[in-house]
Amino acid sequence: MTSATTPADTDSAGTALGVEFGSTRIKAVLIDATGTVLADGGFTWENELVDGVWTYSMGAVVAGMQAAYADLADRYREHYGTPLSEVGAIGISGMMHGYLPLDADGEPLAAFRTWRNTFTQDSSHTLSELFGLNIPQRWSIAHLHHAITHGEEHVTRIAHLTTLAGYIHYRLTGRHILGAGEASGVFPIGPDGRSFDVGMLDAFDQLVDMPWQLADILPEIALAGQDAGRLTSAGARLLDPTGTLRPGAKLCPPEGDAGTGMVATNSVRPRTGNVSAGTSAFAMIVLEQPLRSLVEQIDLVATPSGAPVAMAHANNCTSDLNAWVEVFSQFADAIGHPIQRGTLFDVLLGSAAEGNMDDAGVLSYNFLSGDAIVSLPQGRPLTLRRPGTRFTLAGLMRSHLFAAFASMAYGLKILKQNADAPIDSMFAHGGIFKTPEIPQRVLAAAFDTPVSVGQAAAEGGAWGMALLAGFLLWGDDLPLEDYLDERIFADLTVTTITPTAAEVAEYDRYLERFVAALPLERTATEVF
Repeated sequence: MTSATTPADTDSAGTALGVEFGSTRIKAVLIDATGTVLADGGFTWENELVDGVWTYSMGAVVAGMQAAYADLADRYREHYGTPLSEVGAIGISGMMHGYLPLDADGEPLAAFRTWRNTFTQDSSHTLSELFGLNIPQRWSIAHLHHAITHGEEHVTRIAHLTTLAGYIHYRLTGRHILGAGEASGVFPIGPDGRSFDVGMLDAFDQLVDMPWQLADILPEIALAGQDAGRLTSAGARLLDPTGTLRPGAKLCPPEGDAGTGMVATNSVRPRTGNVSAGTSAFAMIVLEQPLRSLVEQIDLVATPSGAPVAMAHANNCTSDLNAWVEVFSQFADAIGHPIQRGTLFDVLLGSAAEGNMDDAGVLSYNFLSGDAIVSLPQGRPLTLRRPGTRFTLAGLMRSHLFAAFASMAYGLKILKQNADAPIDSMFAHGGIFKTPEIPQRVLAAAFDTPVSVGQAAAEGGAWGMALLAGFLLWGDDLPLEDYLDERIFADLTVTTITPTAAEVAEYDRYLERFVAALPLERTATEVF
């Protein structure tokens, strides 16, 4: 994947557009058949805590999408001298799962409930026991069960249950459909990798008393490369209110950020893995055989092609680190020496390359919200330091960087203890990897495996969604993994870091203290 740098003759009908609704940014990327980025755009937003629910308003969803697309279209017109009036294919991605019930007219019946909510703990436990598989708190079925058992008025009127990606796809095409990867976080996928588990559907219907059958309100499942609809006239106007964009583009199945992360890091073959690090973090390993047993810290999901995947998901990753960087930015402004944010990240994270955590005596917790992977219903960011040690910038930032990956690393250790999940290669992407080497080195130490970062590391999700849209156009009946290997990643520049034994041992000691001191975090939520 490369970025276009000079104007060229470009037929926009031969392009693929990916739009990703991330936790802090909506991103849009337009590519050609080689995966080259022709134009991109973005819009920054934040979730809201409304009546105890982490959510984004539907008004913000639509306005943010339009702003990100308009940004992309402006850059395209500026670079190529022609308006973006047509695209060949479109793909929509959203933050994974959550809860978005719709009525018979396709209107939301409740505020969108994001992955960050942890009030579904009881439902998660009940369903995990019922199905014999881990049902995470953020999965749509856990939210649905919670709404039913708490007597929420809207549940009897649900006609469709979907995710944010599925909802936007419906608004653009009129079809209720999800890609296999995203669908696997709505309800468990069966052994065939392409349909919901029939026995578990039956078990859920017997557990609750509703006027609908669960199978009737769940979306259709489609695999990567399958046609998932066309951009309607209303959909084109929704995406581009100027009326410049014409309807008719193909849409691929909508996916969550887990699926697009796999694609953006070329991690869809068995024995490959990838890490997505942002507001939340998750590590995924593509399995050789499905894991059909209950491991509380591990989610069992799927690639966009339906292959089984083990995921360790942490609700918290870089948000607290970002908050500390903001404090340093405010200090720089206060003394009259403002620093560009990217440079500030490089300086602060670069300082973390010095020293080690044993000498620093600092322990950090990055929990802005609860995190099921370490059994925390709520979170409070904390930084502790041991008396008698020298408090330094290097130690502080190293601690925050270690903490960013700690919950996810804990989940992978549990997986290795309970299943045969070999990894031949691990790729990472996310904004934190814009700073070279040190975040990648810490992650490699946390996982005790070589970690690679490619050119698309910082904006991988939207690019990964664009690649899935492109696969619909240019896949030529290839399997997804061959399409990525041969058409997209053959010439990609990749940097790989292998951790030293000393780095792995240092991280292991930090993680041991991190887990052992979790009672401090629980106490903090009770008193502050």
